[in-house]
Amino acid sequence: MALAAFFVVGSLSNIFAPGSIYEEYLKWGYPRWFHFVTGSLELAAAMLLFRAPSRLLGSALGCTVMFAALATVIIHGEYGHAVPPLVVATLSLVVGWISWRKRPTVSA
Repeated sequence: MALAAFFVVGSLSNIFAPGSIYEEYLKWGYPRWFHFVTGSLELAAAMLLFRAPSRLLGSALGCTVMFAALATVIIHGEYGHAVPPLVVATLSLVVGWISWRKRPTVSA
């Protein structure tokens, strides 16, 4: 649930991007509207993470978004900004692995 909450907060920060976040997207070369895409994907990940049946998909989506964020800051040499997406991507992988292990199995 903490991971889902992080993605809710992240999505709101991106959808209603204050000037500093908006300016970072522009500095990195993304289109003016791209913060809406990121925020929407984070919100989708959060919603999927809240329910056990969709948790694996939510963790995969969240991990993908965080790896994209990680790649963006590394490509632009902002290594100090790499820690949060790396931590969240790692947590998403852990949640995904746990969800994978708990998934129902179908016997033949």
